[in-house]
Amino acid sequence: MDARLSAEQAELRDAAARLADGLGPHSVLDLSDADRVGRLEKAVAAAGWRSLRSDGAGGVEIALVATELARGLVDVPFLGPLLANALRPLPGTTLAVPGRTASSSLSSPPGGPVAVDAGGSPEALLLDGTRLLTGPLGATAVGVDLTRRVAPVTGKLSQAGEISAAAATRWQALAIVVTAAEQLGAARGAHALACSHARIRAQYGASIGSYQAIAHPLAEGLALIEGAVSILRYAAWAVDEQHPAQALRLAKIAKVYCQTSARTVCETAIQVHGGIGNTWECLAHLYLRRVLAGTELFPVRLEEIDVGLP
Repeated sequence: MDARLSAEQAELRDAAARLADGLGPHSVLDLSDADRVGRLEKAVAAAGWRSLRSDGAGGVEIALVATELARGLVDVPFLGPLLANALRPLPGTTLAVPGRTASSSLSSPPGGPVAVDAGGSPEALLLDGTRLLTGPLGATAVGVDLTRRVAPVTGKLSQAGEISAAAATRWQALAIVVTAAEQLGAARGAHALACSHARIRAQYGASIGSYQAIAHPLAEGLALIEGAVSILRYAAWAVDEQHPAQALRLAKIAKVYCQTSARTVCETAIQVHGGIGNTWECLAHLYLRRVLAGTELFPVRLEEIDVGLP
């Protein structure tokens, strides 16, 4: 594996970063700005990022886009339509997962299937083992992650096709990698927010970032982020280049590392903001919400992998 990005991959990453920086929310109030959301929706649709997989993109390219969109808290559907497209290239569908926690199986759904990134999609697609099932969606609502809307699957599920066991395993690896990439992106966004505040906020005649109590946790957060970049990029590469079972194993390792690191970075960002960090107006809680929600999406426990992680 060559860990370096190609010119095309770097250009794709930069394009996603520009869109996220230009049209993503810069305050909590921006989440209710219908004009901004409309322009963001048009830009994401025009970019074609929801159909990356069916257009031939690999795990690395998809992870790069997912990371940048999460860093900018992009609040229009991406993850759900992307993963639905990877299963069945059909416009107007989003991904459904069982109950309130995600899995690739229908076993014991506590609240019935729930669609991820439900806004604008009339139909949901769900993978049950190797079967593809579809069903209509109900009314959307804001979930724990305030940048993403969810909706219950209403009515009877109908079978829309079937894929091989190997394809199902590879898709699950991709799904876990993309959710891990989103957690990495959220960590990057929260860390940048905290660093910006540490440079501006002054106490006792100096910026708070000049004090070790602030500088050291931020430095540790950067180390966690860089570690997550390495482990995620390898897992994203493995989605297409390794045996499906090995790709799934590496995806799970990346997910555990990224979700643990991202939560630490986001909680540090809130602490760096002090009392402001605990207010609704501070963006830090949006990043933490995305990380917490992403941890329960295609959940992975440390016991499921065979290497030790901190």
